[in-house]
Amino acid sequence: MAYDIIGDIHGQADKLHALLGKMGYVQRQGAYRHPNRTAIFVGDFIDRGPKQVESVMTARRMVEAGSALAVMGNHEFNAMAWHTEDPDRPGHYLRPRSGALGANNRAQHQAFLNEVEGDCSLHADLMDWFYTLPLWLDLPDLRVVHACWHAGYMETLRPWLTDDNCLTPAALVAASRSGHPVFQAAEGLTKGLEIPLPAPYSFHDKDGHVRHSVRIRWWDETATRYRDLAMLSDDLRCQVPDVEVPASQSVTYDGLKPVFFGHYWMTGQPARQGTHAACVDYSAGKAGPLVAYRFDGEHEIENSHFVTSD
Repeated sequence: MAYDIIGDIHGQADKLHALLGKMGYVQRQGAYRHPNRTAIFVGDFIDRGPKQVESVMTARRMVEAGSALAVMGNHEFNAMAWHTEDPDRPGHYLRPRSGALGANNRAQHQAFLNEVEGDCSLHADLMDWFYTLPLWLDLPDLRVVHACWHAGYMETLRPWLTDDNCLTPAALVAASRSGHPVFQAAEGLTKGLEIPLPAPYSFHDKDGHVRHSVRIRWWDETATRYRDLAMLSDDLRCQVPDVEVPASQSVTYDGLKPVFFGHYWMTGQPARQGTHAACVDYSAGKAGPLVAYRFDGEHEIENSHFVTSD
């Protein structure tokens, strides 16, 4: 099967349409289609860009027409939590709307709210569609997840999900409760993997906050030390201990199939992150291009298969 794995759109419908056209997709019977390829979206359809609903609906029509598949990103999860009242706290929502945290949440979500907040029916309809998005896809020849492929987190989540690995209302609530195992698992798959630093190590992030854990490059097939795995700028990475990660915390992708993901706001020339791992998010939500990888069944990812909306 031939697939085109498309990165985070973030409301940039024009970039999406340009990329689809460049890859040979044409609009027919209300959806973009390709004669012999299927698109796969890695999530984060919304927030930031100028055409929120159009971005979602372009992807949705493709999925419903059978010309695309899609997984959920953290921005879709956040939108669902923003829209859903907390069953244990009437008048409150799973994603806080009040106080400083609520103001920050609204600012992150404002571009989407500008288009849907005045239309309750449309807003609810899009949330219903987000419920149909699986958290990951494990296909015969490749895997797709928004931020991190983690077999342990997937096993934690399975009892809470539908047979298609989609959230249920109960799973959304549990995944919004800090400290709940489902919260940690959903955070890992949609926002990336953090591991604690060994005592007494810590580091100061770019805002000056002290951190005792670090987000890691889980896909790195060669790195075994905290400093090499840390997803930090060079000036911050030097604060992370240059010591081996113990086996109990080690996360190594098995490489059985190529895995594709988004989320990480890469820049520069699109390139694989490892022999069997590729990020397709190159900051389309800001000034970067929308990126896709054209998969033709190869076991090792090839840099020549990336294509951009530019």
